[in-house]
Amino acid sequence: MLKPNMFYAELKDSYLFYNIAQKTKKYLEEHPGAHLYRMGIGDVSLPLAGEVIKGLHAAADEQADKKSFNGYMPECGAPFLRKAVRDYYASKGVELSEEEVFISSGASDELGDILDLFDRSNRSLIIEPAYPAYVDANVMGGREIVHLASGRENGFLPLPDDSAKAELLYICSPNNPTGAVFTREQLKAWVDFANANGSVILFDAAYEAFIEDETLPHSIFEIEGARTCAIEICSLSKTAGFTGTRLGYTVIPRELERSGMNFNSMWVRNRTTKTNGVSFVIQKGAAAVFTPEGQRQIHENIAVYKQNARVLMKALDKLGIWYTGGKNAPYIWMECPNGMGSWEFFDLLLNKVQIVGTPGEGFGKCGEGYFRFSTFGDPDDTAKAAELLTELLG
Repeated sequence: MLKPNMFYAELKDSYLFYNIAQKTKKYLEEHPGAHLYRMGIGDVSLPLAGEVIKGLHAAADEQADKKSFNGYMPECGAPFLRKAVRDYYASKGVELSEEEVFISSGASDELGDILDLFDRSNRSLIIEPAYPAYVDANVMGGREIVHLASGRENGFLPLPDDSAKAELLYICSPNNPTGAVFTREQLKAWVDFANANGSVILFDAAYEAFIEDETLPHSIFEIEGARTCAIEICSLSKTAGFTGTRLGYTVIPRELERSGMNFNSMWVRNRTTKTNGVSFVIQKGAAAVFTPEGQRQIHENIAVYKQNARVLMKALDKLGIWYTGGKNAPYIWMECPNGMGSWEFFDLLLNKVQIVGTPGEGFGKCGEGYFRFSTFGDPDDTAKAAELLTELLG
């Protein structure tokens, strides 16, 4: 008799965004015509940059001409895009070969798929509060999870210790949900720990483009020793507004090996077996992101989101509320006022001032008592929400 993957039965209900949706739906039913200030889900609100649109249009035109038509693309990515990503890393002082860059349909897909490279017996360390998909992907794969708590006392940036013993180490910097960013010295501690224990770091760099403090690392590969212990996964979703267009990239150094197995070669085998590559049109649009004009335009959009962050941070500073994030990340992680629970604070904001954020409890036990604001919203809505927040809590 067929047996399903019983590990799915161990998944906790994904109640976070479902509960948010149900609560907001009920509120709108009871208050028809009400305007909600949505700062919960981390979706972008600005359209794709003009240079990207030009690239997409040009690629579509190429597909209309027999001479320039493209069918199946190389499974690991088109050479022109792998080179563009390699050159982008070089601009940050990180030397890669094109063969170490793999083009994907997005970081979320890759963060789950990459687990194919590791035996089920490997434990996964997840720093909490955490992006819920890290936990769920490992539960689905039947892996033991080691939860490493973080909190205000360490700025939600814990360092490794004996309790962090695991074979796979998840690090997200800038972090979702907290917006905290590891320094070079802190990442060096994790790299040294991984190399000493034979672990592999899965480094989620989806928000690296938001780093404005250039003393902070954009990539794990800026850290000495990372090439023998890390895989980096990145995305254009927040960098260039590709949430609906879908494209990301993964870096696996050739030096990364365990038990005589080379992870770069293994990933080539995995991708050529399990995928047919990313659309030619989408890859051409993505290549435009890495041109000088593309970079200028996407950073104009990022500047809008950073201004949203400044508006919210100014309000929280005025209120004397502790928070982290915002300066080098598109998320602000605040302590709920007056000892409120995170869902209690959610209800207060929704019902009193129509602001929708994300309760910290949804990111793990360490998130209780905290609240996440996304800064990807409309600037006018963000300004009004900051004003209402100040009036409510002042």
